[in-house]
Amino acid sequence: MRIDLHTHSTASDGTDSPAELVRNAAAAGLDVVALTDHDTVRGHAEAIAALPEGLTLVTGAELSCRIDGVSLHMLAYLFDPDEPELARERELVRDDRVPRARTMVGKLQALGVPIEWERVARIAGDGSVGRPHIAAALVELGVVGSVSDAFTPDWLANGGRAYAEKHELDPFDAIRLVKAAGGVTVFAHPLAVKRGEVVPESSIARLAAAGLDGIEVDHMDHDEMTRARLRGLARELGLLTTGSSDYHGTHKTVGLGEYTTDPEIYGEITRRATGAFPVPGAGGSRPA
Repeated sequence: MRIDLHTHSTASDGTDSPAELVRNAAAAGLDVVALTDHDTVRGHAEAIAALPEGLTLVTGAELSCRIDGVSLHMLAYLFDPDEPELARERELVRDDRVPRARTMVGKLQALGVPIEWERVARIAGDGSVGRPHIAAALVELGVVGSVSDAFTPDWLANGGRAYAEKHELDPFDAIRLVKAAGGVTVFAHPLAVKRGEVVPESSIARLAAAGLDGIEVDHMDHDEMTRARLRGLARELGLLTTGSSDYHGTHKTVGLGEYTTDPEIYGEITRRATGAFPVPGAGGSRPA
């Protein structure tokens, strides 16, 4: 089985619609794909309706969190999307995205970048506006060569010159809320130092003690030494280890299924979940 547990669609900051994403996942030879848009479940219905036979969808979201002043992302899988307290927190985060993005555009303008809000809004479309949309605008303007190049201290990285904070969950609350909604939590790309400051291992240990289920190890922003370090930490803390593409379509160079999760780990995630269950494909047709 080929299992990719971290992808994004146009419901947040990817470039594939949810329907396109599941069709592309099938074409890439995946057996299981998780749709984990930022702080939203809006793309799930479309993805399920288009799900090709032979592909299983894991519903989820990537929750924006902050601990001790450091931003982190928490992947939440197979939770009840209608659980009211978790739904309310997701809405608070989403509602803060536009003011935050406007603030970053203003900071870029103050730095002399000829960027306009209308350009960012056009790129975001109906998705939840975020830094990748601003980064794409910077690419269009020729300010940077790629979306990844925008995520540096000079521009949009955590603490960068044009960075602005947003409403974020306390990760301990996120774990509690996701578990109350029957879901499973995995700390996304925990040592992705390219993105800015990362949480110390002592904080990961505290999260594990609070019920964190796993950490994402095999990821494009972790080199081999970092992956080995995280595997050792996971063994020490009793955490599951996952691998995922963190696919955003053309916003990133990584392809669907470039990093994958071991089937036994996937099985354990599904065993722990009680809020929702993986959806087997029946809606569309799997590409030849």
